[in-house]
Amino acid sequence: MNNIVNELVEKYIKQTVNTGFDLSCMEKYAKEHNVPIIQKEVASFLKVLLKIHKPKRILEVGTAIGYSSILFALSLDKECQIITVERNEEMIKKATENIKKFGLQDNITIIDGDAKEKLKEIDGNFDMIFLDAAKGQYKIFFDIVIDKLDVGGLLISDNVLYKGMIASDEFLIKRKKTIAKRMREYLDYICNCNYLDTSLVPIGDGIALSYKKEKR
Repeated sequence: MNNIVNELVEKYIKQTVNTGFDLSCMEKYAKEHNVPIIQKEVASFLKVLLKIHKPKRILEVGTAIGYSSILFALSLDKECQIITVERNEEMIKKATENIKKFGLQDNITIIDGDAKEKLKEIDGNFDMIFLDAAKGQYKIFFDIVIDKLDVGGLLISDNVLYKGMIASDEFLIKRKKTIAKRMREYLDYICNCNYLDTSLVPIGDGIALSYKKEKR
């Protein structure tokens, strides 16, 4: 149980939704190797969101095995360019294999290195940014990338409720206090800054969906 929605409701949603893509090979690998990927209900939600928003250029922070990037490209019928940043060499190798397996080499580019440095080097603007990396670093990533997001673009931050620990100390594990504090500060900022409209969506491990309505 993730402490975000009722366990029975969560189970029902996972059993019911379907992205329409066969990503089972990556899902199986992630489960066997304890690699965090977006949950099934989040994948379904993001697919619909992508169909509505139709982003052409996407920036992702945190590639892992390439699951999210591949989902994005397939949801957009390969009519997009995705730049994704990852520092773990093992993850990069696996993500590269998966991207080739799905024939998406022309759509997805992996940048190898620490996001705090590599994000500063990326040129151009994006109409969607997806944060799915170190939870305690979201505000740092945000400050680097937000000016690269077009007005009218979407910023999607994953895992923002973190097993309910962000919402309530009742669920908080002592060694996660710093992460929880930083995430609460991040959410407070994006929910109250005057150039974003933000909603928190209690699915998966929590999503923050932010619309950039004007320049910072």
